Amino acid sequence: MQIRLKDGKATWKQEWKVIDGRRIFFRSRWEFRYALYLQLLKERGEIKDWQHEPKTFWFEGIKRGTNNYKPDFLVTHKNDSEEWIEVKGYMDSKSATKIKRMAKYFPQVKLRVVDKSFFTKNAKNLKILIKDWE
Repeated sequence: MQIRLKDGKATWKQEWKVIDGRRIFFRSRWEFRYALYLQLLKERGEIKDWQHEPKTFWFEGIKRGTNNYKPDFLVTHKNDSEEWIEVKGYMDSKSATKIKRMAKYFPQVKLRVVDKSFFTKNAKNLKILIKDWE
């Protein structure tokens, strides 16, 4: 993982990482960290599996603006139910539109947004549990 300084602030370079033998391109450090967290849950038997960006949802009939959405993660729980996860550092208007359209066009799909509060609350403990936590 490469961390660079930009205007005195640490920035994270998007890059490929390997988790559980899978080579995945992560767009943010939080996305990478959440994948590490999901892998920990899988190894502990708390979830069945997880995938990174396995599907694009298309919003049929949309002629302007956002017509598709690819959530960050699909989590398969032990009972085979599915939950989609979107990791957001901040909610811009385009992202908010995608999430609203998901609720409208795919009301049966469970989508959860993981934001700064998850990382603020759990980072200290996860840093101890996960060796590659950066």
